[in-house]
This record gives sequence, structure tokens and C-alpha cells, in this order.
Amino acid sequence: MALLELADVTVRFGGRTALDGVDLEVAEHETVCVLGPSGSGKSTLLRVVAGLQRADAGRVLLAGADQSGVPAHRRGVGLMFQDHQLFPQRDVAGNVAFGLRMHGVSRAEQARRVGELLDLVGLPGAQGRAVAALSGGEQQRVALARALAPEPKLLMLDEPLGQLDRGLRERLVVELRGLFGRLGTTVLAVTHDQGEAFALADRVVVMRDGRIAQAGTPTEVWQRPASAFVARFLGFDNVVAATVTGTAAATPWGEVPVPKEAAQGERTLLVRPSGVRLTDPAAGLPATVEARTFRGSRVAVRLRPETGPVLEAECTLRDAPAEGAAVGVRFDPEDVVVLDHV
Repeated sequence: MALLELADVTVRFGGRTALDGVDLEVAEHETVCVLGPSGSGKSTLLRVVAGLQRADAGRVLLAGADQSGVPAHRRGVGLMFQDHQLFPQRDVAGNVAFGLRMHGVSRAEQARRVGELLDLVGLPGAQGRAVAALSGGEQQRVALARALAPEPKLLMLDEPLGQLDRGLRERLVVELRGLFGRLGTTVLAVTHDQGEAFALADRVVVMRDGRIAQAGTPTEVWQRPASAFVARFLGFDNVVAATVTGTAAATPWGEVPVPKEAAQGERTLLVRPSGVRLTDPAAGLPATVEARTFRGSRVAVRLRPETGPVLEAECTLRDAPAEGAAVGVRFDPEDVVVLDHV
């Protein structure tokens, strides 16, 4: 049985539908990350589960119990916001122990639990520190410890790392995944950052206009986006209409090879940047290098083909051609995905 179940949940704000018949399950000990552009409904979904927003239709169940009419403070869930919402007048220990005091936990047990949690989140001995003196990353850790202190059935994170710089976010995502695994925490997180979601989640849910556009493991969603919308949201730009016949597709770039047993007929085609191979101009689709963007050890190369829309290729630093260079383009069918829907 799922720890959390949303069944046909709908939320309307005036004439706008924020959630449109959403069905979602989160298993015990699973981490699910909800992704989507602004206005897709992801934060509304979190607020409905937390009891901060009433659903106009449908049900929210926690451990099989219908939460209709159950106030937020009685749902047994933890919620951590992007801005942390720490109490500035309390020290670190006072912030972490807040939920424990509300549950009538003894002072001795509060002190033990606070120390244990601060060790877990990497802030040992920080009980007496003022929250105003903490860095952004340290405040994030205190907020996490506070959310975990009452041992919630479900921990919900709303853009938990959104205010931190990229390097710190990447380190904390790895730490959070390890921490949730050790504690066996069930997590529902909302984020706009694809890298964060794919690193943290056991399962990714992509939302569009109040509906779930795709749900699956990070590998499933990344390797096979369900639609052109999902592909573009994940950052893939090489997406075009195509007609698939056998092992080839007719596209604005000309004929592109596709994997064996690909769906036939009128389709949408995704070519991953790694599948755009550069060669001599005479040996492939002629193109000109418009721009290069360095991404660590790789270079994203923007190409203007002789026919068809702009293409993005990916090269090593050593192999990246100069801006203005004339190149040829060939396509690797292993990095071509025939999408089911537009």
C-alpha cells in the first residue's frame, strides 16, 4: 500500500484549473521529485498534501486514511520551504526542537534528539549558535533537522535548495539522498531544477498545466521522454516533426536513422546532442558552427545546418570546432528517440 495517494485531485482558482484530476502514489521510503515550469501545479500539489490548500475534488490519503477535513498540524507530515522560515529569535537548538515541544516531548528527550539530528545533518555541536550567523547552507541544514525532528510520516520539500549556489546545491543533494536512505524517510519534493531532481529522486514526476505529463525513474524519463514538451523541458532542443519509415525518418534535416523497431508514421523525433556527430562538410549535412558553450570537460556546439532548424551537438574540449567553422553532420541512431506524442 502506498504511504501517500492522490486520487483524481482537482484544484481551481477562479476560472483557472491548477490541478486537473491528478493521480499519484508515493511508496513508503521512496523519494519522489515533482518537476515542471512555473504554473504547472507542482507547488499546489504539495500544499494540498500538506493540508494548506483545499482540493475542489478528489482525495488525499496518508497510510490509507482519507485526509479530508484533517488540518495541517494533525497530518503528521513535515514541510520545508525554500526560504527555510527559521525563527530568528531562537538559536539552532530552539529551532530544531520546535516541533518536539509542540508534541509535548520532555526536555531531556528534546536535547537528545536535537543533538542526534544536528550530527546527522552535519552540524555537530551547533545547538547554541544564532541562526542569523549561519550561512545559507547551514540554515538549510537546520531547517531540514527541524522538519525531521517530529519523525513525520512524509517529508515534503518545496524548492529546498533554490537559494543556494550551484556548487553547494550539488553537494547537498548527494548528502540528502544518503541521509534519506539511512533514515528510511519518505519524501515528496518540488523543484524546478532538473539536475537536482534527477540526483535526488527514486522517481521523477513532470507536470504540465495541472496534469502529470510523465512519471518514471530518472533513467526512464531521461532516456525516453514521453513527449516533445517533456524533452524540451529537460533541456533537449533537437526536437522536430518526422515521418518514420522502417529504420529512417524524413525530417527537416533530411533523412535521420532511427533505432530498429521504432514506432512508424507521423512522429516527433528527439536527437540527443551526443548523437549529433561532426565530420567533414562533404561527408554529411553541411552546417556552420554558430557558437560554443563550455560545460566542464564538454562543449555544447550550436550548429546552423544548410537545411532545417538549429542543432546542438556535444564534443570534447579537444574535438570542438571553432566558431564559424564549416562542418558536416551525421546522426547516431542510438541517440535518436522516436517520441510517442507531441
